[in-house]
Amino acid sequence: MRNVPLKSVDSLDRDVIALGTDYLPNTLLETHQHRRAQFLYPATGLIEVSTNDGEWVIPPSCGVWIPPETGHETRMLDVSTRSLYIEPSAPRHSKQCEVLSVSPLFRQLLLEAVDVPAEYDKKGRHGLLMQLILCELSKAKPLPFFAPIPQDSKLAKLCRDFIRNPKIDSLPQQWADKLHKSERSFSRFFRQQTGMSFSQWRQQVCLLNSLTQILSGRGITEIAFDLGYNSAGSFSTMFKKQMGQSPSHFSMDALDIDRF
Repeated sequence: MRNVPLKSVDSLDRDVIALGTDYLPNTLLETHQHRRAQFLYPATGLIEVSTNDGEWVIPPSCGVWIPPETGHETRMLDVSTRSLYIEPSAPRHSKQCEVLSVSPLFRQLLLEAVDVPAEYDKKGRHGLLMQLILCELSKAKPLPFFAPIPQDSKLAKLCRDFIRNPKIDSLPQQWADKLHKSERSFSRFFRQQTGMSFSQWRQQVCLLNSLTQILSGRGITEIAFDLGYNSAGSFSTMFKKQMGQSPSHFSMDALDIDRF
């Protein structure tokens, strides 16, 4: 089913419903939630998801698991999506949002699933296809494309402001001063709130921001300097260490993604 509102099929007696949706560039879906769990996959483009708990970036070859009744804001950057909507009573992947790797087989199943009729035969080929999809989903590996947001309101505001304009040279003392803490007290507080050190979190946010920029076509050198790196080389080293491949290679992968 393509470009069909979820509400028109949500009540169907099917554990899994697959929908394909085409979005205009830079479409923002304001905070909403679904009765069913959702696995959201960008067949093209890139997706950014925001919840009260954090920020996720979903590049090509990945998807994001969103549990039932989880409020989330979604930005679609030149995206055509394939979504699975899964009954809460069906086997779950996780109780938290996660970015998951999509294997070539899983990708083909997702593409095939949106051509399945709404009231498919649960015991026929289409029912078996949906069962295989759930199996592949259960085996998908989580990826660290996530920056947690603290529960403390003042620190959360600083974090969200930083996410909008990240700089790798931002200093913990600057944040500590804004919260009227010593640097040591701030560092301890930050780890308690996020589960990460400040430097780890700062680097993760810069990585996520760079993914968005790379896949929008910006040059690596320009991105590196915008993020506060001394050189494109130092940025590329960080990127390859975290991603397992260079920024340019990742960009080429994005260009190779077929459009549907």
